[in-house]
Amino acid sequence: MDLIAVKQYVRERGVAPLTDIALHFKTDADTVRPLLALWIAKGKIKKRIVSAEFCKGCCKCDPALLESYEWLD
Repeated sequence: MDLIAVKQYVRERGVAPLTDIALHFKTDADTVRPLLALWIAKGKIKKRIVSAEFCKGCCKCDPALLESYEWLD
């Protein structure tokens, strides 16, 4: 997994949940986040968090399930 591979994966999908990205590259979410952060800093990816209106407030969800990334190009 490298920066370009992450770019291609998110770009092909338009929007990709963090868990899907991590599963695709056979790694964990904490490994993928720094690569996504570089693309965010370049203005190519936007981080999206599921809003409270979809969350029932149980606090049992894995935070990675609520986090997705959108390609902006």
